[in-house]
Amino acid sequence: MEVPGFFGRLMDYPRRARQFLRETRSQMRLVTWPGGREVYSTTIVVVVTVAFFAVFFWMTDSVFSYASQWILTHFKH
Repeated sequence: MEVPGFFGRLMDYPRRARQFLRETRSQMRLVTWPGGREVYSTTIVVVVTVAFFAVFFWMTDSVFSYASQWILTHFKH
């Protein structure tokens, strides 16, 4: 006899969890994992890109900070 509603879903949880784990395991077998050389090269690209944007945003922030300070001191009463 099937129990409807919340308790039915609760009782069905172990079966659904096993099915989820089985499907996850089968999908993980289909994944093509990157090699060490590919991981190294993409890590270098990420580090260089982050460094570039860090310098870019630092410079942009410095320019806007300088400009706002100049405006505030130039136009004060």
